[in-house]
Amino acid sequence: MRPIEKINLVDKIGRELQSRYSFEEIDAFLAEFGVAPPQNVTVNSKWVYSKVALRGASTDTVIRIAEELEMVVPGSSGLTVSPPRNWIDTRLFRLFISHVSKDKSIATRLKECLAPHGIAGFVAHEDIHPTLEWQVEIERALQTMDAFIAVHTEGFSKSVWTQQEVGYALGRGTKIISFKMGEDPTGFISRQQALARKQRSAEAIAMEIEQLLGDDPRTAERLGQAKATVNAVDPLDQDVPF
Repeated sequence: MRPIEKINLVDKIGRELQSRYSFEEIDAFLAEFGVAPPQNVTVNSKWVYSKVALRGASTDTVIRIAEELEMVVPGSSGLTVSPPRNWIDTRLFRLFISHVSKDKSIATRLKECLAPHGIAGFVAHEDIHPTLEWQVEIERALQTMDAFIAVHTEGFSKSVWTQQEVGYALGRGTKIISFKMGEDPTGFISRQQALARKQRSAEAIAMEIEQLLGDDPRTAERLGQAKATVNAVDPLDQDVPF
């Protein structure tokens, strides 16, 4: 998002909050996104109050607030996109897990190990309800994800579906992690250093994914907010090979 687009969007958010809420309600609403009440605002204007509160907020935070208010976000299709079924109402970090269908068990295992870190994975072969249209749910996940991981098992580079998913993530400028598990990354993402398994367990890989997301300015703030909402999770089955 260009700086001028962000400034204009903050202005529109301020006017929307002004029309909907009291000062106290604005504080409560913004607190859900980790935005603290502004200090030393002398003008009795909820519009100005909201804009000052959002000064310095990350682009990701501003966009999520706009989406919550069902506002049009610059660069989108002009419509508010609903997340896939398993991400509705979640405050966890949304990670799209791209994989080939034959290795859905690996993707599912990785998703389970990421949950204690505040990360909600999307695994197409598990998370799409039988009555929902397959491609539409995948597109929703791609449009509302916070980051993307490609699980490079054998056949990943030859799959039309996974290559389309990678291309979408690149086009959005989304944080991409390549997880090498038998096949080297190809194409544009091959320039990035891949995360290698090195015979490590899924738990260990999940910990490194959390670190990579926490170290990237594009995802660090969002991950921190998500981790603050995590409840205790039961230990995973240690007998699973990966």
